[in-house]
Amino acid sequence: MQFGFGIGPDTSWMRKELTDIGVGEVTTPEEVDKMMEESKEGTTLLVINSVCGCAAGNARPAVKIALNNENKPDRLYTVFAGQDKDATARAREYFSEYPPSSPSFAFFKDGEIKAMIPRHRVEGRSAEEVADDLVMVFNAFCN
Repeated sequence: MQFGFGIGPDTSWMRKELTDIGVGEVTTPEEVDKMMEESKEGTTLLVINSVCGCAAGNARPAVKIALNNENKPDRLYTVFAGQDKDATARAREYFSEYPPSSPSFAFFKDGEIKAMIPRHRVEGRSAEEVADDLVMVFNAFCN
């Protein structure tokens, strides 16, 4: 980790953990809107990434595990809470009926929020258990 004047921890590896498995980053409100426009057809998983130690440390590997499932979303995106603040705020407008939570997962089908896996379903659970929740959502909506 790097700390200094105006510089927080180095989170590039936390981003890379998702982008290396094909999850696209959205870092601006405009990119979020474009993602949601693309999401009007088919299925989309949005990972709300976080620097939170154990919770996010299990959330990111859970995505990789869940993607081994036969059914999976058409599109995968991530926004980084606490880092890409404007993008995260815009993303949360698309599922405002759910309280802000990170790490978490928002699942859309044809542009409509269908499932939300909030932090309390991630925290204190293993990556495999979180992946089971994701697979349940994928099997329900990605067929």
